[in-house]
Amino acid sequence: MAETYLPIEEHGVIGDLRTVALVGVDGTIDWYCPSRFDAPSLFASLLDAGRGGSFRLSARTSLRPKQLYLPDTNILLTRYLTRDSVGEVVDFMVPETSDVAAARDLLVRQASSVRGRTGFELVCRPAFDYGRVPHEVRVVEGVGAVITSSAGECVLRTTVPLRVTADGRGVESLFDVDEGEQVDVVLEWWGVERALLNGEVDDLFARTSDFWQQWVAGSRYRGRWREMVQRSALTLKLLVYHPTGALVAAPTTSLPEQLGGGRNWDYRYAWLRDAAFTVYGLMRLGFLDEAAAFMDWIQKRCEEASVDRDVMIMYGVDGSADLPETVLEHFEGYKGSRPVRVGTSAVGQRQIDVYGEVMDSVYLYNRQVPISYDLWTTLGKRLDWLADHWQEPDEGVWEVRGPQQRFTYSALMTWVAYDRALRVARDRGLPAPTERWRKIANKAHRFVQEECWDAELGAYAMHPGSRLLDASLLVMPLVKFAGPTDPRFLSTLDKIGDELVADSLVSRYAITGHDGIADEEGTFNLCSFWYVEALTRAGRLKEARIVFEKMLTYSNHLGLYAEEIGPSGEALGNFPQAFTHLALISAAVNLDAALDRSSGR
Repeated sequence: MAETYLPIEEHGVIGDLRTVALVGVDGTIDWYCPSRFDAPSLFASLLDAGRGGSFRLSARTSLRPKQLYLPDTNILLTRYLTRDSVGEVVDFMVPETSDVAAARDLLVRQASSVRGRTGFELVCRPAFDYGRVPHEVRVVEGVGAVITSSAGECVLRTTVPLRVTADGRGVESLFDVDEGEQVDVVLEWWGVERALLNGEVDDLFARTSDFWQQWVAGSRYRGRWREMVQRSALTLKLLVYHPTGALVAAPTTSLPEQLGGGRNWDYRYAWLRDAAFTVYGLMRLGFLDEAAAFMDWIQKRCEEASVDRDVMIMYGVDGSADLPETVLEHFEGYKGSRPVRVGTSAVGQRQIDVYGEVMDSVYLYNRQVPISYDLWTTLGKRLDWLADHWQEPDEGVWEVRGPQQRFTYSALMTWVAYDRALRVARDRGLPAPTERWRKIANKAHRFVQEECWDAELGAYAMHPGSRLLDASLLVMPLVKFAGPTDPRFLSTLDKIGDELVADSLVSRYAITGHDGIADEEGTFNLCSFWYVEALTRAGRLKEARIVFEKMLTYSNHLGLYAEEIGPSGEALGNFPQAFTHLALISAAVNLDAALDRSSGR
């Protein structure tokens, strides 16, 4: 059934700051989990075209569909060019910044004809709880339809007549729209049976447009790549779960890193690492509210930590650490890529590096907004735990499911954790065991330099004795561990360029089975943008700019990135991915500044 699946990159994303929906260029919403990112799906035909459920609204005879975002918003416009008309569908969700209990879960679609008379087709066929729960469909005259199950209920409101589909699983309609006219469709989770009010959808549109335009206007970026940077910022904002301030790594699950392979993971959770880096990316652009919300969120997680386990590497958007990994055996997976996973067993892994990323984000935030004493106190307890455990092996930044190791990156970020803590203590005059922290920082630094540097390899290795290169070590100058022109780092940069870089695309490491999984994977977009920034800091600006510009061509038509790039330039992995977009922002800001300095601006 591979032919029934749109390529991952042929999607846009809309959201309401609690969840998102993916909208294909063919007008199909094929991924949507109502209320929150990690809730059971209502539409999941992206993972099973037959059983997953979908919501299509498109022109019946479109020849060339095109998508764009309305300027400075997350409102998606899909245009359908037919032989004798031009039809449009506008899709958006209404940002919900009030209390979660008051959220309306509105998914809004508007069909219009801007030239000629356009025929449209609507087919809404939900599948509750990943298609595991049956439902009943009831057409209500003057309202639309009510679709009910034991897992939830949704109300579809529209003025066009609906009929139950032949299979009884949804509703459908064929209708025509004259030039200049518009048909509104609203899907509401746990909605009320009532007709659409006159002007209701136009008011929702205006409110949504104003929200996004006012938010993105707060960006300080005015550089060469404003459109791509603004789109990345808007995408990152979509991945914030507003009720708690958590930021998810990506809003999808089980999109494969290799078609037909087993590297299919659930990314709908808040990794401390990803969230900390995302906050850094938003702060670079001047968005402090999101950073403040994350600081509150991380303080709660630190306060909940135990002496035995300390903080987890990831949490649910509500702060839950209970994320059992299960397999949806009844789903065939995207283009036959199985298993389809819900939850993640990686939650129980040890990844020492997360302390460094968290402390780096705290340090950067503290430079603009002083952190609270309570946050400082609970962070100190986490550093006490790290002091006792940082020399132990872990699964590392790449979450290997093979043997634990003492990864170089984990030791590097241990140094970052204590270096940033010392800086905060010094800058604020906060009480701290500075001598103890300094000794640990020095010990971690020496471990990287003395145990992880491989003179014969001419590079820092993935871990002592491994002989494997690791693209995560490109961050050394980014976190101030190594000078950007330090001979050891430059040698590592060149070695990575020779062995892990193909044109502008960077692999995170050579696939050798050491990570416990035999399947191949694509190149990592995150690492590609780290490579740009490393080249920039090394003063190789011409090369950095070429690599950066080439990487921009690998985004989809809307400027969105999945986690990886496949052999023919296709998107692979969960989509859109926060890590990639934050790395793009950082690379653009730093390359811009370096180019300005080099030209005397």
